[in-house]
Amino acid sequence: MNPLLEAEQAVLGAVLLDPGQLSHLEWLAPDHFYRPVHQALFAALRDLRDDGHPAVKGEGRVPLSWVTDAVAEAGLHVRGLTASYAHLLVSACPRPAHAPVYGRMVLEGAIHRTVTQHAIRLHQEARANALRGKVEGALHYADVLAGVLADLARRWGTEPRPVAPAVRPAVIPYAVPPAQADQVAEDEAFLLAVLVERPGAMGEVVGWLRPGDFADPVHGQLYRCLGALHHRGEPLDRLTLLWEAQRRGLLADGTLTQDRFAVICDGVGVGDAEWLGRQVMRSSLTRIAAVSARAVRALAEDEALAPGQLINHALHALGPLDEVRTRWHTAHGRPGSGTPSSTPAPSVPPTARVQAALTRSTPRAAPSSPDRLSPGPPTASARPPSRNHG
Repeated sequence: MNPLLEAEQAVLGAVLLDPGQLSHLEWLAPDHFYRPVHQALFAALRDLRDDGHPAVKGEGRVPLSWVTDAVAEAGLHVRGLTASYAHLLVSACPRPAHAPVYGRMVLEGAIHRTVTQHAIRLHQEARANALRGKVEGALHYADVLAGVLADLARRWGTEPRPVAPAVRPAVIPYAVPPAQADQVAEDEAFLLAVLVERPGAMGEVVGWLRPGDFADPVHGQLYRCLGALHHRGEPLDRLTLLWEAQRRGLLADGTLTQDRFAVICDGVGVGDAEWLGRQVMRSSLTRIAAVSARAVRALAEDEALAPGQLINHALHALGPLDEVRTRWHTAHGRPGSGTPSSTPAPSVPPTARVQAALTRSTPRAAPSSPDRLSPGPPTASARPPSRNHG
């Protein structure tokens, strides 16, 4: 039993029995049918209607020429169509007046099928871009998929808007292609070494590079530690990074080992942090594009998902790719690091933040005995409350 096939047969049977039903199916296109013979026959019926076939204008019983002419016209574009099959379609239609409902069933199947096809194309292009070190193809097909979703929403009669599914589809985690895995890991480790060794390097990338852009979770955690130190205005070096990693439990739970830390931080730290950051983000963009494509495909293959829900959930699945695309453009729109400027460099933390960090790093004086505490209000030089940087 195949409801989609039966719906396609019912639509065609209804139009063969009642040509006037075509006026209720203007939103249905030939390519919405799955079988090529059904596509050709529906296109032929529409062409005959547009050419003013007598069956469309006539009253009373539909002439047999409506069926024979449609079969002959469709037979010019597809093989295997006979008059007997057309009569089978007629018998497969329960009620010709229900043609719009049958057409909606056909469109629903076409929406699932079309979204699946474009998600597969996006996934293929993302993997190809990862191997070639490019992102343009993945971004282009992401735009194509978004445009297709908007068009399908219009045909279905719903407003396209991103909506998170109640239950996220199970998606196989994306793995970096083996041919690129070593290079990606090397770029990430090299960037971390540069950020540790070169003062001010963190300011070149912190505005657009995120921990999630790192393929290696350990590298992402270390970058998060560097970002926390930078945000608090504290100095960045090998020891402060190790201290921050220890505070976040990376040493206690085995996430970061001594050997792994030494390999990253004892390497050569001379390089262009901005260029390396773009390399990391390029890998991240193609990786997220592939993950988004898999999520959209998983949604489209769920036959129980209504078309409106599928479209909105698919738009939501493309959200992370839109976010990283925005940061990708930001990374390429930054002025060169060597551009002279009379204003302080953006990599320098505000003075107040530096003072707060130094205050937190200063040992506290031993508390006085209770009987010597002053009941008056605290002086202006009292230590300000620490902000939560968790």
